Amino acid sequence: MTESFPPPGFITAQSVVEGIEVYMPAPLEKETQERVVDFSCPQCGATTAYSVEDGGLTCSHCGYCGYYEAPPKEAVGKGAQELEFTVETLEHSAHGWGGDRNEIECQNCGAVTSVPLENLTHTCAFCGSNKVIQRQAIRDILRPRFLIPFKIETIDCREIARDWLGNSWIVPSKLRNIAGQTNFTGVFLPFWTFDTNTEADWKAEVGHTKTKRYYSNGKWKTKTVTEWRWESGHVEENYDDLLVEGTDRVSHLLLSRIKGFDLGALVPYEPKFLAGLQAKAYEVPLERGWEISRQQMREQTRQVCRDQASTPKIRNFSMQMDYSEESWRYILLPVYLATYSFMNKVYQVMVNGQTGAIAGQRPVDWTKVWFVFAALLTPGLLLGLIGLITIPFGGIGAAIGFFGFLLLVIGVVIGIIILRKAYQFDDV
Repeated sequence: MTESFPPPGFITAQSVVEGIEVYMPAPLEKETQERVVDFSCPQCGATTAYSVEDGGLTCSHCGYCGYYEAPPKEAVGKGAQELEFTVETLEHSAHGWGGDRNEIECQNCGAVTSVPLENLTHTCAFCGSNKVIQRQAIRDILRPRFLIPFKIETIDCREIARDWLGNSWIVPSKLRNIAGQTNFTGVFLPFWTFDTNTEADWKAEVGHTKTKRYYSNGKWKTKTVTEWRWESGHVEENYDDLLVEGTDRVSHLLLSRIKGFDLGALVPYEPKFLAGLQAKAYEVPLERGWEISRQQMREQTRQVCRDQASTPKIRNFSMQMDYSEESWRYILLPVYLATYSFMNKVYQVMVNGQTGAIAGQRPVDWTKVWFVFAALLTPGLLLGLIGLITIPFGGIGAAIGFFGFLLLVIGVVIGIIILRKAYQFDDV
């Protein structure tokens, strides 16, 4: 039986010796064909849309069809597969969205968002601008492996925003009415999750405060001194699902305020989850995301090392740190974005599409703030003035003046707290 050459699964390789044939394993073929997912209703042909209520697909043709398709898969949560940091992993990972989609590029803020083919929107969900360009979505990006479906309805976002915008006297009273008119857009935002184990060895000089007695000028006296001693230790930490944002188009401060996603609700990615919804592709690549997570891990591990020291007084601290069993996942998380205009200024609001947590910018009614600030200072100033006038009449004037000064100090402290809170409302 004659064996064929090259053998199955091998290809001819370049040989440096004339007359000698060399074979090498054939490279695995990368999947290049995208599986096009049809989101048309199989009964009436209308567009189907993702159902927030249970994760299935429903026909959007109002009042006629009633078609419903059950959710495709159950949640895998923390058991979702993780990938190692290898070249082969990246080469053989699926790319694109898994179906035909368009994308819109905002000419104002530069955000690029994936949208369904039937989407007719011309408004950027990130800044509210109508200056957008629509084109076919690119397919050379990594495909998400898991996502958390939306659980909050759009109508619920308006009610959440109305309560949030009107829950403080600092903001203008008209904001509650604006919330009812604000359009929230559901967008899947990209995130990287990283897992790793770290080991660190540290050493530092640790200060110990002691009181010593000494004799000077015929008397015994005491003084406090710091004795520095070298200490060292070893720390082992495990980091599980450390989240890093895959986009710079949203405020990291706002995102941090609505975090708290339950990753136990992760499900395998299916293009059907994007039906009728927008999705943001990552512009923070895997390598940069990993560096960001490493910095966070390093700072957290550094703090654990410093906490091992016998006292908080530390100098000449050094740490040697190693990483092992590094893995990552590319996931999508549900967020509602909205922008609203008030007094010719645009403000941004975010709602966690899983939990309903809200964060955003709120304008401040500075007339109210300064009126309250003045009201807090007035009693102390008046009593202080009365005290000064009545000092010639005896001790009562001094008592009134002291009480006025005390009220003034209290008013200033409360006023500063109010001012700081007011500045934080739109400090994002």
